[in-house]
Amino acid sequence: MSHHPTDPAPYDALLLLSFGGPEGPDDVVPFLENVTRGRGIPRERLEEVGQHYYLFGGVSPINEQNRRLLDGLREDFAAHGLELPVYWGNRNWPPYVTDTLREMTEAGHRRVLTLATSAYSSYSGCRQYREDLGAARETLLAEGLNPPRTDKLRVYFNHPGFLRTMTDGVLDALARLPEDVRDGAHLAFCTHSIPVSAADTSGPPASHGPGGAYVAQHLDAARQIADAVTDATGTAHPWELVYQSRSGPPHIPWLEPDICDHLRALHGDGAPAVVMAPVGFVSDHMEVRYDLDTEAMDVAAELGLPAVRSATVGADPRFLAAVRDLVLERAAGERGARPERCALGDLGPSHDVCPVGCCPGRTPRPTAAGADSP
Repeated sequence: MSHHPTDPAPYDALLLLSFGGPEGPDDVVPFLENVTRGRGIPRERLEEVGQHYYLFGGVSPINEQNRRLLDGLREDFAAHGLELPVYWGNRNWPPYVTDTLREMTEAGHRRVLTLATSAYSSYSGCRQYREDLGAARETLLAEGLNPPRTDKLRVYFNHPGFLRTMTDGVLDALARLPEDVRDGAHLAFCTHSIPVSAADTSGPPASHGPGGAYVAQHLDAARQIADAVTDATGTAHPWELVYQSRSGPPHIPWLEPDICDHLRALHGDGAPAVVMAPVGFVSDHMEVRYDLDTEAMDVAAELGLPAVRSATVGADPRFLAAVRDLVLERAAGERGARPERCALGDLGPSHDVCPVGCCPGRTPRPTAAGADSP
C-alpha cells in the first residue's frame, strides 16, 4: 500500500501535552498544590511562591501560549494537507490530560502521538509526561473505557526548526543592544535547573557521556546556536550554559551557575553586555517572564550591565513546521519506512521509544510511550 507524504497513519490524532498554569488569583494556590502534591510543602510556602504569579494578576502565560501553539499547529497541518486533529491536555491544570484523553477516547481515536512542551531528556521533561499518560490510561480503563495507545514524539532540542528559530531570536536580541557593546556581548543560554542526581541519570542508562543527557543536549543545542550566530555576524560571542528556577532544599545539589550569579560574574569580569537566551523553554511561561524578565533583568539593571532576552520558539512557523516534520517522520517509521530524521549537532536524532530505565524517577510509576509501558 502506498502512502501520501502527508499521511499520518497509523496515527489518528496529536495530543499537545503541557504543564498547565493558573488563570486567575484564586487559581494560584490550588495550582501549586497540584504541582507539589505528595511533597508535604506547607501552604504558607505555596503562598510565598505564589507571589510570583500575583505580580502578573495570578495568570501564568503558559495556557495562552499553548492556545496559540494549538491554533498554529491546526492551521499548519491544514495548510499542508496533514489531516490530523490536535488536542490539548495539561499535567497540573485544566484541561487535564485525563479529561482530554477521555474526550479522545469518546471521539474514537485509537492511536495518538504526543508532543510534550519540553525539548530535552529528563525525568520532569520526558518520563513524568509518560507517567501522566500512563496514569490517565489507567483511570480510563478503570472507568470501563478503552483508551487509545499513546506514543510520544522524540525530544527535539536539535531539530533544525527549533534551533534556527532560537538562533534568529538571539540575532534579533543582539540587534537590540547598543551598537558600542554589541560585538562584545556574552550569550547566556538559560534552562531550568534540576537536581544534579536527576541530570546525571537523564537519558538511557549507560549510553550517554559525562554529565548526563540533560546537560549534554543543552550544551549541544547552545553550541549550534552560538556557532550559527558567529556565521551570521562574523563575531564569535563568548557563551555559557546557565540555570534558573531552582526550587529544591538547599542541601540537595542542583545544576549551577544560576543566571543571577552568572550576571554578577560577567559584570565582575568586565563583560560589556549579555543576551539571555532561554534555550531550555518552548514558550514564555512564568519561569521566563519572572525569573528572566523580572528577577534577572533587575539584577542586570542594578549592575549597570546592558541585558536583553531573546525569544522562545512559541508558535513560530518554523517550529510548527518542525512538529509537522516530527509527526510525519514518526508515522513513516511506524509504517516500516526509513524516513530522514533531521537533527543538527553532534548527538544525532534521539530514540523514538524510551528504553527501560530512561530518565528514572525516585519512585517508579507505570508509563506510556516507552519500552517499560504497561
